Amino acid sequence: MSEQHWQLELDDAGIAWLKIDKHDGGANVLSGPVLRELNDILDELHAKPPAGVVIYSSKPSGFIMGADINEFTKIENPEQAYTLIRLGQQVLDRIEALPCPSVAYINGFALGGGLELAMACDYRIAIESDKRIIGLPEVQLGIHPGFGGTVRAVRLCGVRPAMQLMLTGNPINAGKAKAIGLLDKITTEANWRATARKYLQGKPAKQSAPLLEKLLSTALVRPFIKGTLVKQVARKARKEHYPAPYAIVDLWAAHGARGEAAYEAEARSIAALMCTDTSRNLVRVFFLQNKMKSQGSKDAPQVNHVHVIGAGVMGGDIAAWCALRGLSVTLQDRELKYIEPALERAAKLFGKKVRDEQKRAETTARLQADVDGDGVAKADLIIEAIFENLEAKQGLYQTVQAKMKDGAVLATNTSSIRLEELRTVLNAPQRFIGLHFFNPVAQLPLVEIIRCEDTEQSVLDLAFGFVKTIGKLPIECRSAPGFVVNRILAPYTNEALLLAEEGVSLVQIDKAAEAFGMPMGPIELVDSVGLDVAAHVAKVLGAAYDRPIPAQLQQMVEKGHLGRKSGQGFYTWQDGKAVKPSGGRDAPADTEDRLILPMINEAVACLSEGVISDPDLLDAGVIFGTGFAPFRGGPLQYARKIGIDAIVARLSALESKYGARFAPHAGWADLKDSAAA
Repeated sequence: MSEQHWQLELDDAGIAWLKIDKHDGGANVLSGPVLRELNDILDELHAKPPAGVVIYSSKPSGFIMGADINEFTKIENPEQAYTLIRLGQQVLDRIEALPCPSVAYINGFALGGGLELAMACDYRIAIESDKRIIGLPEVQLGIHPGFGGTVRAVRLCGVRPAMQLMLTGNPINAGKAKAIGLLDKITTEANWRATARKYLQGKPAKQSAPLLEKLLSTALVRPFIKGTLVKQVARKARKEHYPAPYAIVDLWAAHGARGEAAYEAEARSIAALMCTDTSRNLVRVFFLQNKMKSQGSKDAPQVNHVHVIGAGVMGGDIAAWCALRGLSVTLQDRELKYIEPALERAAKLFGKKVRDEQKRAETTARLQADVDGDGVAKADLIIEAIFENLEAKQGLYQTVQAKMKDGAVLATNTSSIRLEELRTVLNAPQRFIGLHFFNPVAQLPLVEIIRCEDTEQSVLDLAFGFVKTIGKLPIECRSAPGFVVNRILAPYTNEALLLAEEGVSLVQIDKAAEAFGMPMGPIELVDSVGLDVAAHVAKVLGAAYDRPIPAQLQQMVEKGHLGRKSGQGFYTWQDGKAVKPSGGRDAPADTEDRLILPMINEAVACLSEGVISDPDLLDAGVIFGTGFAPFRGGPLQYARKIGIDAIVARLSALESKYGARFAPHAGWADLKDSAAA
């Protein structure tokens, strides 16, 4: 038998060591060919049962990353999906039915189908690690486990732990996995083979959900638990937007994770979900995210020391995040009293993210206050994050450039000022870039890398390398007012404020955006970002693109009503949450179009004007930078789905009714031509 992805060896004790090493990839995935080859090997193991079977990986990246998502894009209908899913189920069923004990050794990532395969074994052992390497993340692709995972996860650890794993899609570490019953033993790289032999020879009792969890899955109790689960899901996602988590609950409620019917229902359910627009778009977003991570040169200069100037919310949080991700960081401001609040916020971040006390102490030590700016001379990258004032920034640059070491790069975190204006005082303007982070830094993954026409490629390479080193997603764009994200977001928030001036209920405006799929409404977003920041961006972009600036915005800033950070904005804020009032006029029928279509129109403008060159990366940037409904695939993808002619017609209708701010951009014609090509 020709073995491309699996190697089987029988030792002197009669134990079969079954190694997966997918030949054409850096990580193991359960593609159709991998599953079929495994099925052939299982024929042999069933015909001549060994003393036991150990399934393990030789990939340093881990055990198995899951199913082959590339195959998802080739599925045209639910029947094709069902065929692929049933293959996976049947192969894993044969592992479970082996006439000898089986052990899965997890040496790293065991996600999705990889964890499902491990759950089909009698025992699971894993290497010691604090990393979150074990999970069922399928819901993040608009589907749910399909190789028996919705059944086996509940059987092994119970409905509540299993639902937490499946409904959030968030992976857990080995310690947590053992605590909930997914793992039998945590071992070391040196001892894992001996541990596996011990389980095969001793044949201890297999993992099973605790008695209480089993009672919760009985037919009498399930309807009550289902109601609670559905309420929990509804607080996070709408069924019409994200049907998968509701399907997970429905499968369990109908079958209680028991019997062949549960597996059949799982296969039919995931097959239908795989062909929904939601899943296709979330799979697209998955590939876009990988595309963003693959940008830049592999030979990029290494950034080891970062110097951040400006210890406000943005600068301080950028510095803390860089230290958390392993870089040495110095943080500068005029006096220590301006740096101390940033260090306090950093301590809270480190406390949440780093559980080990020694590692937390090491992380804390990497972030140093630096009032005198001595870190400039040592830094590979200097990030300016002071207030949005051209003269102040330029004065700082003149001081900094005299201290920088050869090869160091100066960057700005400006949110709106064009680089061409900022860099006129620099001796080497072609080595100056923008690195625009988004607030809150610890939560939002995007960083815009902003360049001018003559920016050196080596500087861009350093920027891409840095952004990826700190675990963020880079998107390159040309220097232009608002760059990409703020430019596209501004007409959305501006239109919301104009609707508010018309007397439309603030809550109804937000609800219209949330009904489309935005993570929060535009009024709450403006309050969260800060009315002072929103007013500044609106002023810059209003001047650049001849847009109306809502008068109420500046008036509120003058009163000190800055949103969440001051406790009062459009909403009153208590304990970090908006208190939303009742009253006000109901939102008119065209509210969703008035909010969303200007964003899409501006996205087309950015592409047409060359602010960003890749339409896919534009979609990715808007999703990861603004929270644009991921299940819609991005603004351009949404426009293609609705139909370009239909979108242009709706914009023209709004232009006739409300004015030139809705005029369709000339770039729609080019987008239509490219879609037809």
